[in-house]
Amino acid sequence: MPGTGLWRTKTVEQSIKDTDEPDTKLRKNLGAWDLMVFGVSVVIGAGIFTLAASTAGDVTGPSVSLSFVIAAIACGLAAVCYAEFASTVPVAGSAYTYSYATFGEFVAWIIGWDLILEFAVAAAAVSKGWSSYLQQVLQLIGINGVPTKFELGPLQFDWGALLLIAGLTAVLALGTKLSARVSLVISAIKVFVVLLVVVIGLSYINTANYTPFIPPAEAGAEDASKLDQSLLSLLLGGETSSFGVFGLLAGASLVFFAFIGFDVVATTAEETRNPQRDAPRGIFGSLAIVTVLYVAVAVVVTGMVNFKQLATVDGEKATLATAFQLNGVTWAAGVITVGALAGLTTVVMVMFLGQVRILFAMSRDGLLPRGLAKTHDEHGTPVRATLIVGGIVALAAAFFPADKLEEMVNVGTLFAFILVSAGVIILRRSRPDLPRGFRAPLVPLIPILAIIACVWLMLNLTALTWVRFVVWMIAGVVVYFLYSRKHSRLGQQQRDIAAGGSV
Repeated sequence: MPGTGLWRTKTVEQSIKDTDEPDTKLRKNLGAWDLMVFGVSVVIGAGIFTLAASTAGDVTGPSVSLSFVIAAIACGLAAVCYAEFASTVPVAGSAYTYSYATFGEFVAWIIGWDLILEFAVAAAAVSKGWSSYLQQVLQLIGINGVPTKFELGPLQFDWGALLLIAGLTAVLALGTKLSARVSLVISAIKVFVVLLVVVIGLSYINTANYTPFIPPAEAGAEDASKLDQSLLSLLLGGETSSFGVFGLLAGASLVFFAFIGFDVVATTAEETRNPQRDAPRGIFGSLAIVTVLYVAVAVVVTGMVNFKQLATVDGEKATLATAFQLNGVTWAAGVITVGALAGLTTVVMVMFLGQVRILFAMSRDGLLPRGLAKTHDEHGTPVRATLIVGGIVALAAAFFPADKLEEMVNVGTLFAFILVSAGVIILRRSRPDLPRGFRAPLVPLIPILAIIACVWLMLNLTALTWVRFVVWMIAGVVVYFLYSRKHSRLGQQQRDIAAGGSV
């Protein structure tokens, strides 16, 4: 157990050994196909159904497809690093576990705290979108006047989001394999809808809508805060990050939210029968599939209508259905709405799954209460952690507004990607003897490029997002020193060894 205090590291061997503890053992019943389904389930949904059209209308114009490509490249570089770690350290916790083996306990805690923000906020944010689509589906089947949100005193209560989280909590508590089967069925519906968009939308494309591909930058509103600019634009003295080159880059940072998912695949490595082979396949397969679909949909949607028709009006953001409605294809809009409802269901479920596995890993290490890591005798799932996360996410989804939640998720995810990429370089040097089911090529070049790409994307998020992120990180540091440092199992083992040696 090299290192002491804040920088004590947990060996890869110890992390793997801990997975066999009877009270905290997860059931290994997933294969490469299951992992790929999870990846596609979580990645296809948020970007296609809630971000592509609105980002084009408000930030990038037709060049939103290029924003998707830039975000996919950044994700691809990081995915290579995740694949090596997932095949080398097949333990729940993803970036948290990898950081524990490379940077030490304090950094691991910080990244775990960061991942809690990423997955919990993502699940809450997307469930709000699901609730909006639920209301549209109810209207399609003739149930009008039943809003999924209503005022409850000073708060707005979203019963649709609460209903979704409650249902998914039950599914995840009953087993990961069941979750994979549910994801497979719903993802099939989702992919069908995406392909429908591409095929039908092709006949409505007007190439004039692609000009200008990168619209000239527009001045921001006079009352707009400087904190609402991208940090890069603010540092370089730009006046706006709407359209133009700054808009294109800001758009890449926004649609990056759509690609969050392959890191969830890494969190399920411990529940995979052959993680050395299947984890990399699941990561790369899901990322390749969704990148092709995203770019195709972005090209079709921006070709169907002028990007200005996709701008947000009175707080209402455009969706894929908007483009079809503007072309008079009302039945297609209805199908898209149903597909979006199904699609966002799996997005929330897999984000929820990732959150529980991070909490489980941190609890097993004693950085959070150990009782949360106890698994169910029959289902082999961390039921306590699932119920607690379900309750917290349900409250956030039911009562908190969704504004800016996507950007909060982005900054947290990019930070995790940076540490994982750096961790590959460190572990290659400190433990070259470790068996690796997949070896990232061109190390350290690929990890360095991944770090640069992620830093670049982080700089294109708004300054206000950075302020919120820093506040969350400060809160995490406080929790670590008040609780986690004292209750760390690794720290206790080192104290026991020191006490034994002093006798």
